[in-house]
Amino acid sequence: MRSLKYQVALYRSEAGYSVCCPRLPGCWSQGETEAEAIANIQAAIQEYLAASDLGICQGEDEGFDRLSPFA
Repeated sequence: MRSLKYQVALYRSEAGYSVCCPRLPGCWSQGETEAEAIANIQAAIQEYLAASDLGICQGEDEGFDRLSPFA
């Protein structure tokens, strides 16, 4: 199976970290640690794509990259 990469944006918060995938509207997750947030968004992206009518055809980026924190 070919894997696709999606950039994510990681935000530090009082409760830990929030993370979103800008290419997938509404695809957000969180975690107490940076590593947990990244693992959670990977699962959220998979779930988003499975539930989406557009499916994997939407993603053109390959791999998994993380954007620098904005906050």
